[in-house]
This record gives sequence, C-alpha cells and structure tokens, in this order.
Amino acid sequence: MSIDLVKENIECEQLLAENFCDTVIKAEYVIPDTHPDVSEILILDASPVVTNKEVMQDKIFLEGKINYNILYLAKEENDESGIYSVDYTGDFSNYVEISGAEHTMLCDSDCYIEHMDCTIVNERKIGIKGIVKLKAEVYKNYDFEVVKDIAESDDDVQMLKNPATLDKIMGTVNGNLIAKTEIQIPTDKPQVGDILKIDTMVHKKDIKILDDKIQLDAFVLIKVLYRGKDTKEVVMIEDDVPVNKDLELKGVTPSMNSFTDFDVDGLEYTVREDDLGEDRIVQLEALVKSNTKVMYKEDMDIIEDVYSPQSLMKIDKKNYELNVIYGQNTVESMVKSNIEMENDERLQNIIMCHGDVCITGKKIVEDKVVVEGVVNVKVLYETSSGGIRKANEEIPFNSSIDIPGSKIDMQCIAKVSIESIDTDIEVNTIAVKAVIEIYARVNYITHKEFLINVDELDGEIPGKKASLTIYVVQNGDTLWKIAKRYCTTIQDLVKLNDIEDPDVIKIGDKLLIPGRAII
Repeated sequence: MSIDLVKENIECEQLLAENFCDTVIKAEYVIPDTHPDVSEILILDASPVVTNKEVMQDKIFLEGKINYNILYLAKEENDESGIYSVDYTGDFSNYVEISGAEHTMLCDSDCYIEHMDCTIVNERKIGIKGIVKLKAEVYKNYDFEVVKDIAESDDDVQMLKNPATLDKIMGTVNGNLIAKTEIQIPTDKPQVGDILKIDTMVHKKDIKILDDKIQLDAFVLIKVLYRGKDTKEVVMIEDDVPVNKDLELKGVTPSMNSFTDFDVDGLEYTVREDDLGEDRIVQLEALVKSNTKVMYKEDMDIIEDVYSPQSLMKIDKKNYELNVIYGQNTVESMVKSNIEMENDERLQNIIMCHGDVCITGKKIVEDKVVVEGVVNVKVLYETSSGGIRKANEEIPFNSSIDIPGSKIDMQCIAKVSIESIDTDIEVNTIAVKAVIEIYARVNYITHKEFLINVDELDGEIPGKKASLTIYVVQNGDTLWKIAKRYCTTIQDLVKLNDIEDPDVIKIGDKLLIPGRAII
C-alpha cells in the first residue's frame, strides 16, 4: 500500500502582546525672521506619526516625527494684536518592551499626544514640552503544513475527521487615495492673506469586501483657517471631500471581515486669483493612505486519527497555539461637555474647533468591551470686544462595545477616531458635541493538535486469534477506538452489530468483533 498525503498550508496570526511607553518631548524653537514677536500662545496642534519600527528581542524600537502648528498673537500697530502661525517638525524615538518579541515577528504601532504644552521662552523663542504615548502590538505568524486528506491506492486507510474552524489572514493591502478640492471664498469674506492652519479628518468611512477586491469610500473634511488680506479678520472655511478607490486582493469574498486604518500623510495647497483678480480660490490636495487587513474563518475537516487494518502506520502530530477571533464590532458614541470661559468677556463667535481622541484604558467584561478615553478639544473664538481667545478642554468618555460571549480572560484590541465635532454658544459657554467611532476585536488563544505526517511501517499487524470476539464497552470508548484496537473498521462493527447510530454506544454494551469471519 502506498500512502499519498494531501497537505494544506495553514497561515495564521496570533497577538503575542501589546504594551505602551511614554516618550518625553522637550524642545525649543526660534520664531522665523519673517514673523513678529510672540505675545501670547493660542493653540498648539501636535500631530505625531511613527515613521519606522523595528522588532528586536523582547522590545520594539519606534521612530517618528511630530508636526507642530502653533497659533499665536503678536502686537501690531496701535498696540492691537494680530494672529500668526508657525510650523515646526520634531523627532522622537523610544523602545516598547514586549517579552517574547523576536525580530521575525510582525508589529503594528500607534502614537498619540498624551499631554503637550507650549510656552514663551522669550519674544523670539518658544518651548514645547509634553508626552507622546507609543503603542506596539506584536504578532506571531504561524505557517505550517497539515495532512488534510489521504488518497490511498487501496481503500483500507481509516480516517477519523472532525470539523474545525480556523481563523486565517487573507491578506493586507495598502492604498493611496487623493482628496482634491478647490474652495471658492465668498465675496462677503475677506481675500486670503495668510493660511494659518489646515485640519484634516477622515470620516464617514464605508468599506465593502467584494469578490477579489476591496471598495473604499470615505470623506476627508478639510478645514482652512486664514487671515484676511490687509485685515486682522480670521476666517475658517471647510469642504468635505469624497474619496474612493477599489483595491485588488485575489480570493477575498463578501463573507470575510476586515478593518481599515486611514491616515492623512501629506497635504499641499495653493492660493490663486479668481476671475476678478482677487485671492479667493484655495486649491488643496491631500494624500490619504489606507491599510486594510482581511480576515476569514475557514471550515475544514481535520484528520484527528488514522490507521489501516492491513498494515502498520506511524502518525506524527504536533500541538499549535492558535489565535481565535471571537468577535468584533464598531459603535458610535456621543461625547458632550460645556467649556466655561476663563474671563468675563462675552462670546461673540466661534472661529474654529479642533479635536483629537485617544484611548486611555480598555477591558473585557462579560459580553462586552469597555473603552475609556479622552477627547481633547481646542477652540478658537472671538469675544464681543473683537479679541481672539482660546479654550481647551479634555472630555473623558466611557463606552461599551457589545461582543456577546466575550470573557474577561480573552484579549482585545481597540481603536478610536472622531467622526464629527461641533460647537455652539450656550449661555456664554462653549457647548461641545463630538461623535467618536470605536472599533473593538476580541481574541483568545486555543491549543489544537494537527496531523502533520503519516508513514507506513515495515512488519505485519498482529494476527486474529478467533473468528469472533465479544467486547464489553467501557467508559470513554468510541466505535473508532474499538475498531482501531482490533484492526477492523467502524463499517464492519456497525454491520455486524446492527448499530443504528455509530455515535451512540453505551457502557456495558456487548459488541461482536470480527476475526476471520467474512462480513
């Protein structure tokens, strides 16, 4: 008898661990010669991004950069104040400790501002101090072959198969989406003098998995803050720009699950004249990078055991740790607060609102994931006297994501983003209403033994000593175990003993075991 093994490659990903570290940022920057002296800092906007990651033994080295945009007030003619902006770029690097990490493993990383302050060192120099929190997730990648089936030349190989579901990574695909827009400034607003600040936010995301491709649809909300030409007036304009793209990924189907990260990686703008020769057209182009991971569950029959009534066989098994994606869900949550004013001046107009969000804690309780975090809101507003002021507020949130059946000993991954943020004036306070989108995925680790090889051994099976043997069923017996022990088949036992259901035998039942008898 020749044994022809049908093997299948299994590739899966398992979360080893995640960890965080705090990176202290401390730097000083000089105001450019083209700008006036600083009299008051209004808003510091710091945007960190990881530019390089390297998995080492028991740790991950992360490098990145921080783009700073600083709005400040400067004294102008008649001792009045005007608003200006400066941009800087800083670097950071640090190690995230993860025991068991190896250089061959996969890694996901993230970073966000935990706290950041900007102070005036002197009229020509500012200081920045704060903390960037770095996060790293390390994954083990399993890639092994198992015996899926046996195509034997003689029909005497007996196989015990049981259904199993394996979580697999179908693939990861990156995409570049371009958001282009041309904003026309209305005639009731001043012409564009200086662009002070540009904010971008990817929201209204819609990801569809189709046959052999991924369809990405989203909007990029672009907010432009500018100072009017030959005036101190500050104006905010915005446009919600649709972006879409189809990415090819062979083998994906609509039944699969996915998660997509979006990140605005670059933005360019120009200001040009309209038909009347006025600076009223702002052209913008933003590069949005996407990263989509597609996962699916494959149902397959796993060979648990194998033998032959006619020959001796050696079977090799190996135990693997497997990651099981128990469930995932995405919810939207409303975050509200009212920011009290620090002075007695009355609010006249809200010029611009900016917000970012971060997760400060997460845990699994029965049937859900609880995520805690902070929405950091920065508001630029105008007072009744015409002055420009700032307001900052850290608004905490606590949200639950339902994943029925999840247990506290499982693992979870959570991500959060802002969908929208709106402000309004309520009794001389700033009412903030933000909608955040929270994604949670729950995993757990299980052990599974796989058949990895089968060989035929030399020698003969023990001879049968009787035409029939009477066997009394013991605790833990199955027809498979009995058939293998006596070098027969389940089919022969069922036929000889008139068994109606091969899966049901009772302790104490007496079974006839065929010997030389011909069934």
